[in-house]
Amino acid sequence: MTKAIQKTIIGVQGMHCASCANKIEKALSAQKGVKKAAVNFATEKAVVDYDSGLVENEKMGKIIEDLGYKAILPEEKGIKTLRLKIIGMDNPHCASTIAYALENIKGIRGKELSVNERGKIHYDPKLVSADTIKKTIIDLGYTPLDDAAVDTEKEARDKEMRELKFKLKIALGFSIPLVLLTMILPMIGIELPAYLTNQMHLIQFILATPVMFAGGSFFKYGIIGLKKTKTATMDTLVALGTGTAYVYSLFITIFISLGWEGYSFMDLYYEVAALLIAFILLGKYLEAKARGKTSEAIKKLMGLQAKNAVVIRHKKEMVIPIEEVIVGDFIIVKPGQKIPVDGIIVEGHSSVDESMITGESIPIEKKKGDKVIGSTINKVGSFTFKAEKVGSETALAQIVKLVEEAQGSKAPIQKLADKVSAYFVPIVLVLALFSFITWYFAGESGGFSLTVFVAVLIIACPCAMGLATPTAIMMGTGKGAQMGILIKSAEALQKAQEIDTIVFDKTGTLTKGKPEVTEIISLGGLSQEDILRYAAIAEKRSEHPLGEAIVRKAMEKKIKVVDPTLFKAMMGRGLEAKIGKVTVDLGNRLLMHEKKIDLKNVELEMQRLEDEGKTVMILAMNGKIGGLIAVADTLKENSAQAIKALHQLGKKVLIITGDNQRTAEAIAKQVGVDRVLAEVLPADKSREIQKLQQQGRKVAMVGDGINDAPALAQADLGIAIGSGTDVAIESADIVLIKEDLRDVVVAIDLSRYTMRKIRQNLFWAFAYNTAGIPIAAGVLYPFTGWLLSPVIAGAAMAFSSVSVLSNSLLMKNYRGKYFK
Repeated sequence: MTKAIQKTIIGVQGMHCASCANKIEKALSAQKGVKKAAVNFATEKAVVDYDSGLVENEKMGKIIEDLGYKAILPEEKGIKTLRLKIIGMDNPHCASTIAYALENIKGIRGKELSVNERGKIHYDPKLVSADTIKKTIIDLGYTPLDDAAVDTEKEARDKEMRELKFKLKIALGFSIPLVLLTMILPMIGIELPAYLTNQMHLIQFILATPVMFAGGSFFKYGIIGLKKTKTATMDTLVALGTGTAYVYSLFITIFISLGWEGYSFMDLYYEVAALLIAFILLGKYLEAKARGKTSEAIKKLMGLQAKNAVVIRHKKEMVIPIEEVIVGDFIIVKPGQKIPVDGIIVEGHSSVDESMITGESIPIEKKKGDKVIGSTINKVGSFTFKAEKVGSETALAQIVKLVEEAQGSKAPIQKLADKVSAYFVPIVLVLALFSFITWYFAGESGGFSLTVFVAVLIIACPCAMGLATPTAIMMGTGKGAQMGILIKSAEALQKAQEIDTIVFDKTGTLTKGKPEVTEIISLGGLSQEDILRYAAIAEKRSEHPLGEAIVRKAMEKKIKVVDPTLFKAMMGRGLEAKIGKVTVDLGNRLLMHEKKIDLKNVELEMQRLEDEGKTVMILAMNGKIGGLIAVADTLKENSAQAIKALHQLGKKVLIITGDNQRTAEAIAKQVGVDRVLAEVLPADKSREIQKLQQQGRKVAMVGDGINDAPALAQADLGIAIGSGTDVAIESADIVLIKEDLRDVVVAIDLSRYTMRKIRQNLFWAFAYNTAGIPIAAGVLYPFTGWLLSPVIAGAAMAFSSVSVLSNSLLMKNYRGKYFK
């Protein structure tokens, strides 16, 4: 059974390089029902498009787990998780007592109870409330407290950090004394007592072995994983490099213990293996900390959410957790409070600070009938509103989801790094082996050749390469979200800087989309009031901005607007309506030509109005022209400034509109665009975009309406105004939450800045490996007598990843050079 394609985001713990991500991606893509999988090493997420009729989240999670990684599955839609610290639940008996009691409650979907007084209960809020669950636990004699743990993913990340920190402490704790004994003391001329020197092989073995266990994950993923997937990764290089040094030293230790001649503790490489693992773990720890900072934008967005809501239930005010708010609840918001969820005001008025969503610093006045957005802040007044969107449906939740998906996706430029990583590790293995053999048969000792072998393996680890693109993408999309620019994919972020032509829809995009009637001209003996009345009745069922302007004008004049007996919309031309016995045609020239209505007596008057930038609607009654209605739509404040900035960037700017050429040219003159595409029917907009593409142009379309959706989808880059329709937003690659067209410029500039960072990262990652491998292989040794120590190679490899991350983190200082 085939269902609609769905998208899911699965957390993945335990990846050590881009090769790990490629391995998981390959396994997921091979699963029947998975249409597309993108695994991002930096974000530790798998974004999967799948057919839920053929495969489920649990199956995909198992595929990841079978490869040796930890999968963090998303919560089932509509199911909530209650996280509690349960005082007194400190033994298995207590945990089983609470588990048994919870099993008898309808609506409990699952539970995880541990003897460290932590509990996670998954429940259906439609069947049971959090308060009921808590009361059940209280009745058993325990004290449930809301746990501060934010979410499963954060818990897993924190756990990973704790484990890394613990392993790092062990590695450093044992490797520092090892280095002190084997390298530093001899270097400064301090001789050890004979009884220590005689047992140095065993001392080194005892100190190095715990470090090898601390780095056990490298062997688990690098060797065991290689068996399962036949794919070599960065872990394979580390495991082979450190493992070879350790095993070689272990054999020497056995030979010394057996009393074989020709061997001494000077032949041991324990310190190399131990220090390598210590440095790599240090790099991983710093990398994990830095990775956490790259997702700060998501954390900040999630931190905006209100914790509780004051709802009216059973005619009483109740304070409940935000998770328990349902659609239809009436919620009271007092001054200074955060608005819990999205909805519509039913009583009261206030001003609301929407800056965290829109970036607009000036509070917006809200009254009955106005929409409010969850997580925005009420300023002075009080009001009651009806909840319309809750949980994952709120605007904030959708923004977070869009940013998460964008951060988990892959840019086309990353394919290069992925392709290189796929071939890089096997090539390095061959080069390391070739270097070992070459030096050994050139007459160097086994120890010398082993040093070269290990150094090549370690310095070539492609971690920095794997982090170069995704960390910059994370910062770019996160920074965009903070500025009110939602970039829906890494591909969109890359495409934005390639655009050379921007096409703006006129009505509602360049203009405010709230036109006003400026002139009514009578031509057939009717009064202006009669013309307005007939036009308003005809437009009463229309949702077109021009029609709304006519109806609004009639209401202002207190003209009674009854329903037409017949209404038929003609897309891009106008409409036909029946009012009593009169057939009314209201529209543009195209409609009149279709109806074979002669326009020669009104053409000059129409041209005069159109030269002033007004849209003229012709009213015909029973086939004869009765009058003209001129409607003007004012430009948005920053339209001209945005287009000027686009020209400074070297972009070509066009207007596309259904208006006639003369009106469109008048608007174009005001804002300074290069070209006008006028009298374009909605169905033809995408065709016009295609024509531009056929000329070799990279086209971005900026629009807001339903009729813009095909053009947004056709364009190389679709940019939707956030105040526009859901269809337009769904079709777009970038969504501008504010109505400020200057954000089109900022989005392009942010894309250029991000791509510059990616190129810097990739250059240094490639340059590091390109220069590092020959040096590690010993090309300088014949000329300088200097050989790269594997320890230095390990340190350099670890900190190369940190340097790439640090370069990406600098992006949080981006402000944009426009409109400061």
